[in-house]
Amino acid sequence: MTHRTRTPVPARPGFALKRSAAAVQIALLGLAISAAPVFAEEAERTEEKTVSTLPSIQVDGEIATAELPPTYAGDQVAYGSRIGLLGNKDFMETPFSTISYTEKFIADRQAQTVTDVIAATDPAVFSNGLKGTYSENYSIRGFATSISDVTIGGLFGVAPYYRISPEMYERIEVLKGPSALLNGMPPGGSVGGTVNLVPKRAGAEPLTRFTTTYNSDAQYGGHLDVGRRFGEEQQFGVRFNGVYRDGDTATDHQQQKAQLNALGLDWRGERARLSVDLYNSEDRVRGQNRGISLAPNVSVPKPPKSDTLLNPDWAFVETKDKGAIVRGEFDLSDQLLAYAAFGASETHYRYSGAMSATVINNAGDLSTTMGQLKMDIEKTSGEAGLRWQLQTGPVAHQWVVNATRYADKQKDYGRRSVPGANWVTNIYHPTWGPQAAQSFPAVAHTESELTSYGVADTLSILDDKVQLTLGVRRQNVVTDTFSVTTGARNKPGYDEGATTPAAALVVKVTEQVSVYANYIEGLSKGAMAPMTAANYGDVFAPYKTKQKEVGLKLDLGTFTHTLSLYQIERPGSFTDPVTNVFSFGGEQRNRGIEWGFFGSPLDDVRLMGGVAHVDPKVTKSVGGRYDGNTATGEPKLQGKLGAEWDTPVLRGLTLTANATAISRQYIDADNTQTIPGYTLFDVGTRYATQIASRPVTLRGTVTNVTNKAYWGMPLTSSLGLGAPRTFELSATVDF
Repeated sequence: MTHRTRTPVPARPGFALKRSAAAVQIALLGLAISAAPVFAEEAERTEEKTVSTLPSIQVDGEIATAELPPTYAGDQVAYGSRIGLLGNKDFMETPFSTISYTEKFIADRQAQTVTDVIAATDPAVFSNGLKGTYSENYSIRGFATSISDVTIGGLFGVAPYYRISPEMYERIEVLKGPSALLNGMPPGGSVGGTVNLVPKRAGAEPLTRFTTTYNSDAQYGGHLDVGRRFGEEQQFGVRFNGVYRDGDTATDHQQQKAQLNALGLDWRGERARLSVDLYNSEDRVRGQNRGISLAPNVSVPKPPKSDTLLNPDWAFVETKDKGAIVRGEFDLSDQLLAYAAFGASETHYRYSGAMSATVINNAGDLSTTMGQLKMDIEKTSGEAGLRWQLQTGPVAHQWVVNATRYADKQKDYGRRSVPGANWVTNIYHPTWGPQAAQSFPAVAHTESELTSYGVADTLSILDDKVQLTLGVRRQNVVTDTFSVTTGARNKPGYDEGATTPAAALVVKVTEQVSVYANYIEGLSKGAMAPMTAANYGDVFAPYKTKQKEVGLKLDLGTFTHTLSLYQIERPGSFTDPVTNVFSFGGEQRNRGIEWGFFGSPLDDVRLMGGVAHVDPKVTKSVGGRYDGNTATGEPKLQGKLGAEWDTPVLRGLTLTANATAISRQYIDADNTQTIPGYTLFDVGTRYATQIASRPVTLRGTVTNVTNKAYWGMPLTSSLGLGAPRTFELSATVDF
């Protein structure tokens, strides 16, 4: 029997303001030496695994990873991530619950959206399972989180607005809980957490990689990834990612097209670093999935077949985005770093099809209202700051000062119902009438500007074993609405400000155990009264969300456990049923506990997942009617497990599996109707080999293996049909 030993893991790295190339080379040399003493067969196997499971190291090299936390055992997640204005931090020294997914994990998941990545194994992230809708849809810690609040390199407003294809990103980072101090106010009002995307950079070794993809029923695509560095010291880098997918999906009569072109440029000098990211993307779904509502006294129906389309096959939703981001950093000294970034983006959105759909009886008859919606929005975003390290006696300090500005112009928002196009069908045997006439009127023009100033100090003692972060951010919000015909201001806007403090403590009890606690606030732009309200157009002042959290992190070297307990309180809005006036005054309180794990507990085995319980209570409501009820659309209990096994039967062959268990969800504020919980299973395989001396990786996955039909609750309706069984295949070759 051949004796197999675990590849030693390098010592946990620190994150200073400046990491020299020499230090990185030494670390890589140490890793190579530590992995050397094994039997010849094991060395061969390790070499094969470097090709099949460590593409980020092979491709990106030391230059691209110099400013990123390195990957953890198993290479599915990283040792740390960006914590807003605090910069990159090791997860054991971070007083918040975070996780950072690597480029390898994204590729092995065959992910086509950000949600495919962050909701796969994290029990704190909930996705309702709908595919092919107008937007990605997920929640964090029991609060709906807008995909439009995703950041790129910490900047709000520069990512694609409704759906994000992840191929241009090297890391996808999740910070759970509100984070006004760290990131400023999210434009879309998300409070459950923040998702940050890290663009790819060219590595030290030339890269030309092509991936072909297939998704059932007949959707084909390709992804080209090219990276090169130039100059005597490889100071210039170019990374291009191009994606195209088109064809029929697993849902009957549905087609989906995605296109992305992204260019990442960077220059790295001795004391300065510059980067530019440019992209344009298009996402189009014909026969988009949508949610349905229930008429009064109608029970929750049994779901139709999982591949049923509850929208006309002539319906469509189309989003076109383009953006540009420029970032610069300069080491003023070994202790002082200055940085600045600016980005701009545009979104053009069109929707045609069912605007609302209601089940009107227990036989499943569905009454639909057809219409169109459009939106054109321009966004700019910027930040600038300083990070300064100094020592005062036994206390080390890292001061950070940060200023942010975000502005948007929603120029031509409009929606309408099409007269005479309404249709009645049945959810179990849907048939649709002729295509509705198309017209996209403009009825609203809004402008918003968000500016903020933040300052924080992280005080460290006992060789950084105890770290206390104190900070405060001042945020100002200006919002106006204008007539699209005259350009005149419709109603007086508001100019409001708010101050949000934060305090966080982390104690490294040992090298393997950290405990932490935090109090942090979130800030959301006040909502606008909807069209259905008597005071339509009224815009409300910003409101605060407050989180208290304690947690523990246990790093066993190659396998990590995290445990956190939290409470989040968020003000709520409501429409008075008598006066039909929209206002603020409610409150929702979420209390939860999360256990998560990731890493490689055994040789050739990788595990990621956990269990989360959240109790989302309505604590204040209009007239006290819903006080004590459970908030809608959120399961109280989630359990997830992702597993990979490198089989000894055939070198390079990996078997994968995922399981997701979700408890029931209330779909009405009275808590009289629920949709049942469900369990979904995914299985897959991956095979890494060489063909004609070229590294090749073949991947295959079946999601929702049992083809279970189940209801989820989308943002705008009561019920949405989860995705059917889907086959996903891909082949990746390096040239």
